[in-house]
Amino acid sequence: MLNAGLAGKTYPGATYRVTAEAIHRYAAATNDSGPAVTSPDPVAPPAFPCVLGIKQLNQVMYDPDLNVDMSMLVHARQEHILHLPIKAGDVMQVTTVLEAVDLADTGHTFTVAIALTNQDARVAAEARSKMFIRRTVTVKAPPAPVESGEPLFEAHEEVAEDQPARYAEASGDHNPIHLDPAAAKSAGFPGVVLHGMCTMAFAAKALVENLAGGDPAPIRRIRVEFARPVFPGQTLVTRAWPLNGDDAPGDLDAYGFETVNSRGSAVLKGGRVDVVHSG
Repeated sequence: MLNAGLAGKTYPGATYRVTAEAIHRYAAATNDSGPAVTSPDPVAPPAFPCVLGIKQLNQVMYDPDLNVDMSMLVHARQEHILHLPIKAGDVMQVTTVLEAVDLADTGHTFTVAIALTNQDARVAAEARSKMFIRRTVTVKAPPAPVESGEPLFEAHEEVAEDQPARYAEASGDHNPIHLDPAAAKSAGFPGVVLHGMCTMAFAAKALVENLAGGDPAPIRRIRVEFARPVFPGQTLVTRAWPLNGDDAPGDLDAYGFETVNSRGSAVLKGGRVDVVHSG
């Protein structure tokens, strides 16, 4: 059982110097060949804050006082609020808090909030990760419902056999279920599972290409729920549509999006992205 009394705990901070090499490596691991992320002076893609916060997230997940069963851990939701573009040369101060712990009957969850403050003492990004502890080893569930809406585009992505290994190296997330078939099977999966954040990065790449002219800078928020596991060899399709009448600030356009697998079942649902007006 998770320790609900730990909610509100802060963890030791860290300093992270962003390099062009790190951005290039992350882009390559997520099949992103866009000019903004591959240039000699790159801008980080929208999912990149997870790289800066992975060590701090691990501090929380491996905190013995929290009592997380890593074999039962599932990434449930991720949100990035992007105040400023993250670029090579930035020096980020990373702060971390265990924001919430919920002991529901269906499974326990905890939420970790990470803030990235740059060398000018400005918050460049905020990331929230909600983690779910499954109560049994089964992963069978009814297919997640696919969101409705007239899509503006469809983007296809092939998950390579070595994608989990490449993503682990670029992101620093070496959870064994993404790398070791035996560990994945002991957790109830048929084989190694692609990182949820890699799936999110695939979707973010499609959103940047189709809604932001290939430039990550106009993306100000991206949020997803992880509905089903993704495995190497699958084909993913991301589609997005306008959220008319939404509560986005006046200078932003809001879009909903989802990603489905080759069976048409949602692997990312409840997606939302806010983009600065192009006009």
